[in-house]
Amino acid sequence: MAAARPSLRLERVLLRDGARVLVGMDEVGRGALAGPVSVGAVALDLQTRSGPRGVADSKLLTAQARTSLLPALSRWGLARAVGHASPAEIDELGIVGALRIAGTRALAAVAERVGEIDVVVLDGTHDWLTGPAPDLFSTLTDDVPAAPRVVTKARADRSCASVAAASVIAKCERDALMVALHGEHPQYAWEHNKGYGAPEHLVALATHGPSPHHRTSWRLPGVAVPAGARDGG
Repeated sequence: MAAARPSLRLERVLLRDGARVLVGMDEVGRGALAGPVSVGAVALDLQTRSGPRGVADSKLLTAQARTSLLPALSRWGLARAVGHASPAEIDELGIVGALRIAGTRALAAVAERVGEIDVVVLDGTHDWLTGPAPDLFSTLTDDVPAAPRVVTKARADRSCASVAAASVIAKCERDALMVALHGEHPQYAWEHNKGYGAPEHLVALATHGPSPHHRTSWRLPGVAVPAGARDGG
């Protein structure tokens, strides 16, 4: 049986409950060894129609299918953006803190277009967007919007069209960044593995050591573990 197509069922329930603007968000690159962690954000309201045909969790789509969706996604909803947190920020703040930075940047970019955001839908069961120390993050981002209500939903990237769309735009933008970085560091084959732990990437790490784009606080395979290294997520 084919997987159910993502819908706006949850989004419309939340919007009819009083929210004016809702943003679906999803992250990509969390488990990579190199490159940024990236968060996509897509804003909707009650007038937004069903998502473009073919929208699904980015992990279920080929690269060609994801790219072919971008023109339709660029016209769908109220606004959309992708925020990134660099490997240096991941090393400094840990992956959850970096996700929060990337997500806040994406929200700020969307808020510039739509104003106040009332509710955010996150994939999963953990609210990584709401931080314990907002002052810290406000110093690292510009135009930080007021903290919206956050709703988490397991597998939202497969059931909520806004979250699925966010996953596609984030995946496409991050992949393009990694392909560009491949030109600077071709030995790691990022054009193909996008910074994840594929065999050719691991061999290059053991041979050449980490680049400036690796998350050096992590336990990188084949690389000496620095003091205070974090486990990758």
